[in-house]
Order: sequence, then structure tokens, then C-alpha cells
Amino acid sequence: MAGLQLDRVRKVYGNGQVAVHGATFDIADGELMVLVGPSGCGKSTLLRMIAGLEEISDGTLRIGGRIVNDVAPKDRDIAMVFQSYALYPHMTVAENLAFGLKLRGMPRAEVQRRVADAAAMLGLGDMLGKRPREMSGGQRQRVARGRALGREPAVFLLAEPLSNLDAKLRHSTRTEIARLHQRLGATMVYVTHDQVEAMTLGQRIVVLDAGRIQQIDTPMALYERPANLFVAGFLGSPAMNVLEGELRAADGLRLVLDGQGEGPLPGADVPGSWLGRRVALGGRPEHLLPAGEGRQARVDGVEPVGSEAFLHLDFGGRALVSRLPPQSLPAPGTDLRLRADPAHLHFFDPADGTRLAA
Repeated sequence: MAGLQLDRVRKVYGNGQVAVHGATFDIADGELMVLVGPSGCGKSTLLRMIAGLEEISDGTLRIGGRIVNDVAPKDRDIAMVFQSYALYPHMTVAENLAFGLKLRGMPRAEVQRRVADAAAMLGLGDMLGKRPREMSGGQRQRVARGRALGREPAVFLLAEPLSNLDAKLRHSTRTEIARLHQRLGATMVYVTHDQVEAMTLGQRIVVLDAGRIQQIDTPMALYERPANLFVAGFLGSPAMNVLEGELRAADGLRLVLDGQGEGPLPGADVPGSWLGRRVALGGRPEHLLPAGEGRQARVDGVEPVGSEAFLHLDFGGRALVSRLPPQSLPAPGTDLRLRADPAHLHFFDPADGTRLAA
């Protein structure tokens, strides 16, 4: 296996469009790193540059300490699993697993060993004689992973491999990929637009937007301390609640909303220099709770999802969401008093979205 180092890697197309702005980060040997962001953020372009399928406009890419900017994809010691499985329909599973190895001129005995190892690892042993049309989407996805496994590469690159699967299969396949990573100790770079995949799979996550890295950290660090409003809103389902207003200290700390009253913030502690300034105040749905006193909100809708329920609220014309246990829930149209957990409030600069540090 091998680590990766990206140093100010950029991608600029001929029309001047900048797809990736100076990406700099390291991926440790054996780490599973997830690149996540909305469509068009540059994550797939970044993965294609690592694979050698897209030319690097500027900067340096190293795999295992070797600069590979001008190295052909076949010589980078990487293997890719794509969103489309790209299996040969006329070949059996065994033939699909072996095809790339044979093209490399590998001895027959070694090809058979690698095919058998990959099939055993992925539970494909009883499917080796089947063709792709005889298999489910999840089974075909396993064959695609097996083909990459057979290469025994230094780095695995996975480009939205679960997008074609239904919700149940995505969940089980995420678990399979996590177990496979633990078993192999392999270096993996995983691209997805799905924040649930990113949070459950990544040891660390690179969050991108508009070709720029917004934050790099562990899943829980990103969730609990987002660096800016974009990360706060992108990671977490439902998204973080955000209200904008001016902080004032009159009968306790308050957020004065624009022409819509104010929200008390009992127990919150902020530097004195923040008083009188505009802030964007964030709070996760699980930290917005019913209370005996506080500002009232109207319940617009109740969304029970089994182990929890989401209350969709109108707070002075602003939409908020509260996450609650599946207990006795208020009916739509009723009023509810709310309090925000002061230990889990997030303050951002509304002008540029950056997190305010105390």
C-alpha cells in the first residue's frame, strides 16, 4: 500500500474554468479518505487527476512518495471502482475478474490465485460461472470491487460506487466496504455526493465546494465544529438550523432577529466584543428542544421516522427543524416553546460564512 500527497493541485480547462483550486492534503498509508460535496464541486475531477485520467494543470501529486504527474494511469499502481460497473456482459464473473490480470501478462496460476482470493473475500465463490445479466445490482457491484481487488494495487479509488443501488443495498454495501477496508488495511479514496456515505465510511473527510477545500477532518469533528456555514449546512440530516441577527445583552443574551422579534439564549456565553455585532447562529435539530419557557414557534408538520421524529417549525417566518424521540408529539398547527442547548451553539460571520472563534 501507499500514501498520497497533493500539493497545490489545480485543474484549469482550456476555456479558463477552474475546476479545482490548489488542493493540498495528505492521505496516510492505509487510510480511507472520502471526498464529498455537491455536484460540480470538483471531487470527481480530483479523483480523475489522482487516477491519471485528467491532466494536472499545476501542483504536485505523489503516490508512495513518487511524483506521478506525468505517469500513465496503468503505471500508477491504482485500481478504480466506477459508478457504472463496466462489466463485460458476455463474460462470466470469473472471466471478468481475470480479464485485466491476463492483459497484464500475469502467469495463469497467479491469475487463478487472485481471482479465487477476491471471490472468497467478497462472497462470489458460487457465482463465478454466472454472467452479469444473471446477477443483482449489488452482486455486480461486488464483481466490480473484486476486479479492483485482484489488481492488489497500492491505492483503491472509488467513484460514487453505490449510486446505482437502492437504499437497502447502499446500506449493506457501505458495511461491506468498511469491513473490506479494515481487513485489507488498504489506502482508499472514496468520492460521493452523499453526506451519509461520507460520515459512515470516512476516517477523514475532505469537504469541497466550487472547487475549493472547505474543511478536512474526522466525521464527528466536522459535524460538531464545522469551519463555515457551507460545511454546517451540508453535513447533517436534517441540516443545521441557522438564524441571522444581532447579539444583545438585555435581560440575558439575546439574538435580535430582523424585524421579527428576538430569541433568548439562556446559558450561552460569548465574548463581550461580539455584543452588538451581526452573527449567523447555528444549532443542530437535536439541540433545539421543547421548553417550559422561551420563544414560541408554530408546528407546521410532524415527521415520525421510527426511532425519532422531526418537527418542522415556523419561527417568526423562519423554518426550523427539531429532532425528538418518538414520544407524545404536538399536533400540526399548535404552538411550542423552544430552547437551544447553550453548549451546542455555533456562531458564524454572516458576511463570509466563517466560524467565529471565542
